[in-house]
Order: sequence, then C-alpha cells, then structure tokens
Amino acid sequence: MIIGAGFAGLALAKKLSGKHFQVVLIDKQNYHAFQPLLYQVATAGLEPDSIAYPVRKVFGKKEGLFFRMAEVEEIRVEERIVCTNIGSLTFNHLIIATGSRTNFFGNQKIESFSMPMKSVPEALNLRSLILQNFEASLLTQDLKERERLMNYAIVGGGPTGVELAGALAELKKHVLPQDYPDLDIRRMHIHLIQADDRLLPGMSKHSSEKSLQFLKKMGVEVWLNTLVKDYDGREVLTQNQRIPAQTLIWAAGVTGAFPKGIPAEAIHRGRLKVDGLQRLYGTSDIYAVGDVAFMEDGTDSKGHPMVAQVAIQQAHNLATNLLRNRPTEKWKVFRYKDKGSMATIGRNKAVVDIGHWNSQGRFAWILWMFVHLMALVGFRNRLVALTNWSLNYWSYDKGIRLIIRPFHRPSA
Repeated sequence: MIIGAGFAGLALAKKLSGKHFQVVLIDKQNYHAFQPLLYQVATAGLEPDSIAYPVRKVFGKKEGLFFRMAEVEEIRVEERIVCTNIGSLTFNHLIIATGSRTNFFGNQKIESFSMPMKSVPEALNLRSLILQNFEASLLTQDLKERERLMNYAIVGGGPTGVELAGALAELKKHVLPQDYPDLDIRRMHIHLIQADDRLLPGMSKHSSEKSLQFLKKMGVEVWLNTLVKDYDGREVLTQNQRIPAQTLIWAAGVTGAFPKGIPAEAIHRGRLKVDGLQRLYGTSDIYAVGDVAFMEDGTDSKGHPMVAQVAIQQAHNLATNLLRNRPTEKWKVFRYKDKGSMATIGRNKAVVDIGHWNSQGRFAWILWMFVHLMALVGFRNRLVALTNWSLNYWSYDKGIRLIIRPFHRPSA
C-alpha cells in the first residue's frame, strides 16, 4: 500500500505495478501535481491543468495496481491497518509518501492571514487574490489603502520565493500597466524577506549573488537577515520595521505531512525517521520516502533536502529492494546522488548548479525550461506549457488572468 501520489509515490507505483505485488495507491486527490511550477499558476503563467495529470491515466490498465481516492485518517501500526474516510484496509508493506506541508513555525496569526502555496487550489486562491486586490485598488480613494492592496510580501528566499518574486516583477512591468491603466503601478512594491544572509542558501554562493542581482534589477525589494515576527492581515512586522501589505505569501519552509498513529519516537524534526533502507524507526514493513522521510546521510544532521530528486531516487531504491524478494540484510542502502539545483527569476534569468559547474543567465534559463518540461507528466502538459512559455516570451501577455472563484480571506 502506497499513501500519496506525489513524485515518490508515483515513481514507486510505476516500478512495482505489473510485478508480483498487488499495489494499492491512495491519494486525497485524483491527480499528480507538478509542484515546482505552482508559482506560474499563481501568477497566471500556466493553466492549472497543465501542471496536473490524472493518476488513473498515468497507469492505464496496469495489472495488479488499484488507485483509490481517499483521505487517510489514521495508521494503526501494530494492527497493520490504514483507516481512511472510505473504510479500513490491511497491508503487508506500507509506504508513506505523503510529502510535506507549509510550516508556519507555530505562528497562528501568520497561518490565518498569509497565503501558502503547496497545492493547486492554493495557487488558484493566490491568483484570484492578486487580481481581486487590483480590482479593489480601483475602487478606493485612500492612497495608503491602495498601496497596501498593491503591495506583496513574500517570506522565504528559497527557489519558491525567488521564482514567485521574479514572476510578480514581470507582471508589474509588462502586464499590469496594460490591464489597469487607471492605476499608478509604480506604487506597487514587491518585498522578498529572507531570514538567512543570502538567497537560495541551498545553492552556490555565486548563484545566490546572481539571483539577488537579477531581482534588484527587476525592482524587487530584498530584505536579508530579516525575521518576520507577526502579520495581522495588513502589516508585516519584522524585527526592525513594519511593511504595509494586504497579501503575505508564506514560502519560508515546509514540514512533513503524515497521518495520525505514527509513534512519537519515529518522528524527528517534523518528519518520519527512517534507516538506510527507508524503514520507519521501530518497524520492519513500514517505509517512508520523499519529503516526509528523515534520513541522516552522515554529513548533514538536517537530513536530505526536501526536493523531487531525493523523492524519486528513494522510491526507485526502495522499489528495487522490494522486487529483489530477499532478506533485508541484502538490500541496497540508499545513497543520494545530487544531480544539481536550479531556479528561474524571469525571462532569460536563471541560475543552475551542477556539481562544481554553475551557470547564470539565458543558457541557464533554457536549461531550466528543458528540465522542467521533461519532468512534467504527459505529452499534452508538456505541449501546453511550451506553448504558453513561447507566447509569453514574445509578448509577456499572460492570458490566464481569470478570477474563476473569488477567494475570501479571513478579515484582518
């Protein structure tokens, strides 16, 4: 039984299906979402269905594989039972691939008023809110209120925060002045707030510095060594200033997402502690892969990075071990092979690190686009994404500026 149809769950189910296992894949959604491109859905660059793909279509009529759309409520470890909203199921082997969720570090006000971006519905909510704010800006005569509506604060200088800031900067320069000629778009401010002393801390120092240069040149106000202490829906409070902003986008970190029932001793730093064979601490037939899994790699006590490549490699390693049908002492211990990191800031602006080699600018941007196109599931999704990117490259006209369902945030 596999819980979760993300990168890890999907890769694992693909390798195990059609073999000597009966595979039951469970997910609360009936689609696989390509999370690295959620920011483009939020900024009207891509349609949501171009980064999502039906799980059933991925597998077709694979023998021995069953998909059920269900939400897991509890895992009874000792009884080998998974309780869901459609009933309970027993298992011989259980793989938890439930991914991650936004980490608000216990700040309930920030959680209530900020905008996360970890799922397709959340990206659509953010797209609606951005457009609603500009519509509301036209209706107010209060200049301070208008600026507050037009200001955006992004917390977190990792790939998501950097890419989102760059996309908003391009909207500000090329799209919004055409859509809202009655507004002085120059009053719009994009704030990127990072607690660390540099952006993209997981990448090389050169890439971090180059991404900072790109963003500043695009008009983004970057605040390094700055902690967000609170947010009331109208002002962002840091340790040394207040930033008026009606919208705060929280991209400052994630933590493991897993059901109830996991023993407390198997939870470490918000993730599930596993050994080198991906086995959950204290168990023999329960495994965790992907973002939800914490495995010390001998060099970093924080565990492996929570990225797609780790999830896919862990899934392939576990599937290979399960298919060997040998005692676990002969299984292969997982070793992560870092294939590089990349982030895009805007058109012809990206940074790439592969081993000791790094690149910035147009070539890095083309490489980023190629890698992400190939990683999308389904030929149609690749074609739609490539078409949209090509049109946007020549015209900057992001044509999906639609408020399909208005988003109503709690009142400040």
